Amino acid sequence: MSNVETVPEEVVCGGDTAAAELVTPRDVPLGGPRAMTVRRTLPRRTRSLIGAWCFLDHYGPDRVADTGGMAVPGHPHTGLATVSWLFTGEVEHRDTTGAHAVVRPGELNLMTAGSGIAHSEFSTPGTEVLHGVQLWLALPAAHRDTAPRFEHYAPPRVRAGDAALRVFLGSLAGSSSPVETFTPLLGAEVVLPAGAAVTLDVDAGFEHGVLVDTGAARVCGTAAASAELVYLPPGRTTLDLHAGDDGARLVLLGGEPLGEQILMWWNFVGSTHDEIAAFREQWQDERAAGGRDGGRFGVFPGAWESTLPAPELPNARLTPRG
Repeated sequence: MSNVETVPEEVVCGGDTAAAELVTPRDVPLGGPRAMTVRRTLPRRTRSLIGAWCFLDHYGPDRVADTGGMAVPGHPHTGLATVSWLFTGEVEHRDTTGAHAVVRPGELNLMTAGSGIAHSEFSTPGTEVLHGVQLWLALPAAHRDTAPRFEHYAPPRVRAGDAALRVFLGSLAGSSSPVETFTPLLGAEVVLPAGAAVTLDVDAGFEHGVLVDTGAARVCGTAAASAELVYLPPGRTTLDLHAGDDGARLVLLGGEPLGEQILMWWNFVGSTHDEIAAFREQWQDERAAGGRDGGRFGVFPGAWESTLPAPELPNARLTPRG
């Protein structure tokens, strides 16, 4: 998935463990007047990471006829992994590892950028309504230059009391994902019927975030509405989830605190201003050459008609905040 903002914020992320908090989203328009608007809860100036989760956009349900759907030409990533999770609609994915896949509801598509990758995303012609979340994972410094790859996994639907779960990363309620990650993580969809509640056993070493997709819920006593996120610091061994009168669909994220700082700008994760600037310059050079030479970001797929230019770097050097 992609951040197509033309003036992306510089974000320096550290793994602090403040008290539980309710995070309200900010609206971010992606592109022109007919483009999708997403609701972003990570990163924020007050909270930049949940484990290694460093980016969380929630979008839809949007009628593609009104918004144009997802139409993101080829663009680069470094130092992170993208998690695509849909509730409604389909998205066609192509990348420079040669992967060509259709992202469908209830199925994980994980793209590890590592040292560098480029990909594109377009709503399929048959998609009328698009609804999902766009998630990024920061790779720890020791694995930031790993080789790029693409993985797919369709998690089974399992029961935990009245809740229906799909565990796409990590383990929860006896269900485990076979997809390997570079840090201990949890990612799951949780669906609760009207008025239902469930208590889930979780790793006390993890910090957690619970995003409300549809309906309303109380998360460990904190009320949250659609598109809001409840952050919970490490130390909890259980999570109590209660659905409102209309039921609720939630996305549960967790992980061990990353324990290191990262610099995130546009679609790049790195360590320093100079590193980010070099990634940008390499992408621009590879675009100019038509992506034929197989540089950092790989050989561009033949189906690509265009690619996204990188935004201009800010006038000041990218430096840590706070």
